[in-house]
Amino acid sequence: MVGGASSASPERFDWTGTVTDAMRAAYERDGFLVLDGFADPDACAALSERVDGLIAEAAAPDSPTVFGDHAGDRYFLESGDKIRVFFEPDAVDAVGRPNRPIEQALNKIGHAMHDLDPVFDRFCRGENFRALSQGLGLETSVLLQSMVIFKQPGVGAEVGWHQDATFLRTQPHSVTGYWLALEEASVENGCLYAIPGGHKGPLRQWFGRAGDHDALEMRDLDDTTLNADAAVPLEAATGTLVVLHGFLPHMSTPNRSDRSRRAMTLHTVDGGLPYPSDNWLQRPGLGAPRGFGPEAAAAS
Repeated sequence: MVGGASSASPERFDWTGTVTDAMRAAYERDGFLVLDGFADPDACAALSERVDGLIAEAAAPDSPTVFGDHAGDRYFLESGDKIRVFFEPDAVDAVGRPNRPIEQALNKIGHAMHDLDPVFDRFCRGENFRALSQGLGLETSVLLQSMVIFKQPGVGAEVGWHQDATFLRTQPHSVTGYWLALEEASVENGCLYAIPGGHKGPLRQWFGRAGDHDALEMRDLDDTTLNADAAVPLEAATGTLVVLHGFLPHMSTPNRSDRSRRAMTLHTVDGGLPYPSDNWLQRPGLGAPRGFGPEAAAAS
């Protein structure tokens, strides 16, 4: 558990291709929706195989960017329209060099896999995501950010409490997160935790470009106490999808087990709303984000 967090099990649903009234009610109530069987084992295996290919294609930089120490790093700042690799803090030595093979050292790959890689493009714009987004009333969603997060055995770092709307903003707010387990995620290897109903609270922080937009900063907006004791673990079998409201406080614990915990994440926003230039993620090399559905997929 996280501190005194609740061990209660969240409501779960089997995905059959249609969003039901019960699913919509649970999402509105909790700010998250757990959908078992969203992706079949073959789809998860194909994504994981492609991840292995991307890792093999990636050259470990002489000075790798450690996720968690990335806010002032141009490699991160300019990654919104690229596919780039970021390292675990415990996977680099005192002078910043990887202390293990790259496939065991990465924290994540991101941030434009859904646009630049055909395998991820086809999956993210498949019928399941289209039906889900429409069923939740998100018909005008466009795909903005995608990542694979690794949680390496033994060194996978904690991701602290945060809200996705801190990092990706429209006017008004509209970001939605989709978190897919490519491998089993449990309390032992670093699953998600979320606070049911926490999305009804305030946005607590702002992260974005400051000054001349060549620097990034975090600003505190609201110091309302976070009720972490109410958090529940969102354990997930391979293929389970968790939908996350942009204001929902969530986190994940470290992975100190001997089992890896790969997950794919996708973030969308309402394509009809203004997207401020002080958002950290910009896409100068890609143009306007595209929506769900095969008609939006890039030619391959």
